[in-house]
Amino acid sequence: MHHFRNALIAGVALLAAAAPLAAETVAIRAGAVITDAASEASGPATILVTDGRITSITPGHGAVQADREIDLSGKTVLPGLIDLHTHLTGDPGGDFWKEAVEPEEWGVVVGAKNARLTALAGFTTVREAGSGKETAFSLRRGTAEGLVPGPRIVAAGPALAIIGGHGDVNGFTPEVNELLDSGFTCTGVVECAAKVRLASQNGSDVIKITATGGVLSQQGRGLEAHFTPEEMKAIADTAHSLGLKVMAHAHGARGIQQAAEAGIDSIEHGTYLDEAAARAMKANGTVLVPTLMALEGVSEGLGKGVYTPVVEDKIRAVQPLMASLVSRARQYGVTVAFGTDAGVYQHGRNAEE
Repeated sequence: MHHFRNALIAGVALLAAAAPLAAETVAIRAGAVITDAASEASGPATILVTDGRITSITPGHGAVQADREIDLSGKTVLPGLIDLHTHLTGDPGGDFWKEAVEPEEWGVVVGAKNARLTALAGFTTVREAGSGKETAFSLRRGTAEGLVPGPRIVAAGPALAIIGGHGDVNGFTPEVNELLDSGFTCTGVVECAAKVRLASQNGSDVIKITATGGVLSQQGRGLEAHFTPEEMKAIADTAHSLGLKVMAHAHGARGIQQAAEAGIDSIEHGTYLDEAAARAMKANGTVLVPTLMALEGVSEGLGKGVYTPVVEDKIRAVQPLMASLVSRARQYGVTVAFGTDAGVYQHGRNAEE
């Protein structure tokens, strides 16, 4: 684990070296280099980075033309890692009412902090899986333009949800719920297609939907399907027509199956995955992003007054299922991808997944 952590830290140095400076050439003296997932670590090597891009990797630590050098001769250097499920603009905590007292813009400030922590953890690309209307898009631009240190961000923006479901507002008076509405709830195939188009118009790189109930929302009505099969299919078909993929938060087995059969591209969490749901995922090429660290994070907050009683009940219900989730998926040939739900646990711990 210690060597792996060293490798991650070294990977971050590579990111730091790749910051967009004016045609600067940096030589990274690496103790070893892993160039891709299929290759073994090399011996000592020198990596040249010019204007933010790797131009060569040569064996040994011979003389090179460079503006500066970074000594990582005691480290293994590897490409930046990818986390397919993060929430950079938020931190862990159960005070759902803060939504009513903190402006959305505050998410950009929190996100700038977390983008840097994520890069320092060795992750140079993340998929941002749900945020305020503009917060993740602003952060995406900030890291892309080099104004904010952090990873490349593929951003969903606000999640599509059913009215009052996970991803929408719960727990306030009706008047406050209405004021805090994101504008991305939908009912029926026409409205759901329209909201996908709205998300695309506003800058979404990927469409996020909350296909089932959720553990951390104040709604205590179970974790099964929220959208109808027809609504899910309208969302998937519309997104695909625009060249966008759909990621679906889904816990309950029938909700997972329904999303896969609708053509949704990835299932996030997938807690209650059973044989029928897994076979539907396999048949449709739907990928599982298990976010095991999400459960780790919320479990650490149990019994501490962090979460409301309705949320604590849901956490305890899903706890026994996560240990077997990946083996359940692999048993039926489902593709499993790396995503952590950073923001539900403390940012920077991504590699613990």
